[in-house]
Amino acid sequence: MSKGTLFDKVWDLHTINTLPSGQTQLFIGLHLIHEVTSPQAFSMLRDRGLKVLFPDRTIATVDHIVPTISQTRPFVDPMAEEMMQELEKNCKENNIRFYNIGSGGQGIVHVIAPEQGLTQPGMTIACGDSHTSTHGAFGAIAFGIGTSQVRDVLASQTLALAKLNVRKIEVNGTLPTGVYAKDVILHIIRTLGVTGGVGYAYEFAGTTFEQMSMEERMTVCNMAIEGGARCGYVNPDRVTYDYLKDRNFAPKGPEWDRAIDWWNSLRSNADAQYDDIVVFDAADIPPTVTWGITPGQGIGVNQTVPTPEELSDQDRALAQEAYSYMNLQPGQPIQGTAIDVCFIGSCTNGRISDLREAAKIAKGRFVAEGIKAFVVPGSEQVKQQAEAEGLNEIFEAAGFEWREPGCSMCLAMNPDKLVGNQISASSSNRNFKGRQGSASGRTLLMSPAMVAAAAITGQVTDVRALL
Repeated sequence: MSKGTLFDKVWDLHTINTLPSGQTQLFIGLHLIHEVTSPQAFSMLRDRGLKVLFPDRTIATVDHIVPTISQTRPFVDPMAEEMMQELEKNCKENNIRFYNIGSGGQGIVHVIAPEQGLTQPGMTIACGDSHTSTHGAFGAIAFGIGTSQVRDVLASQTLALAKLNVRKIEVNGTLPTGVYAKDVILHIIRTLGVTGGVGYAYEFAGTTFEQMSMEERMTVCNMAIEGGARCGYVNPDRVTYDYLKDRNFAPKGPEWDRAIDWWNSLRSNADAQYDDIVVFDAADIPPTVTWGITPGQGIGVNQTVPTPEELSDQDRALAQEAYSYMNLQPGQPIQGTAIDVCFIGSCTNGRISDLREAAKIAKGRFVAEGIKAFVVPGSEQVKQQAEAEGLNEIFEAAGFEWREPGCSMCLAMNPDKLVGNQISASSSNRNFKGRQGSASGRTLLMSPAMVAAAAITGQVTDVRALL
């Protein structure tokens, strides 16, 4: 087993007990909730006559079901409005801080917690959402959980979990021009597989991650779950502290200096033991696009869809399913694939730096005829900052729609959906069948800059040609 890693240290600090099952009863420092997985959990509490144990450790926002064109209440979708009202009621009854629409702090849960300074190194964080692994970018241990576990955290502020192995994933070197954090994680998942991380926490390390901004690190940790890992993290450093300083919930004054000393002590030891180590060279990572129906079915933008002969026996059956569903042929170049819809946003790539990179591609150009292209900021703060920088004007001048904050077409639990067998260039995190709202809709995952390039040309395009 691993020893001396940040994961081990944070796990041990939050361990309350070892349960008869052999699992650890783990204290959860921060609990994030939204409108989709919390209503049933609150109902379970009421059925048992229980209260929220530590309401000050739970933070709520609304993101999955909110429309991004008009957020006037009541929502047009009666189910969305009902879920919204339920969250408002539960937060009011339990004295839970709620970043509602119009508060200035609303947005995708994994965007707003970092920007408020709620996410900090050394924390254990849980949320009823798969991509809670995002918060590991700060040196936290963050888990996505199910509805019954949301109930458990509300009632006891603890979870029953089995301790994970730790795999160190090193990426070293400077990323080539036109290669982004999204390409890094897609390349890792492509190499290790969508089940390669099962039973593991991923520690992302190496000079490439040291050079990344916090928002880039969040993109990588966000998709650790897509590689099968339960969580992913980066050791905290000066980049982390510069991001957190002066944010709403960050320590202030003398507490700040003490916090940094403690956070530094949590970093993985130089002689830490890992259960596995995998090393990548940044120079080998190309702009990456998924061609199939899992995030692991990815290729470089200048490569071709793999043939069955190129794949392992265990991958061939899924590839055959993907060829049919995606209407792509083995050996076909992915570059040049026609696109119908281009979506920039999500908890993976809806932050200000993502929008800036996409705007560089859009500036002075125009969306290809027949392409629906839209940009969804990850939060009200991101929207406000983008508008202050004039990014919205760049996008709108180029023919993109500029929307209100929300999860949008990442999972289509709102009006933003693919229609029929439309094919989407998406900066989101999943390309599963039907993920974007149509049972036959098709999704190609890529970086925001690559999505912008696809919007301009109407097809999958190597973004380096437009830089």
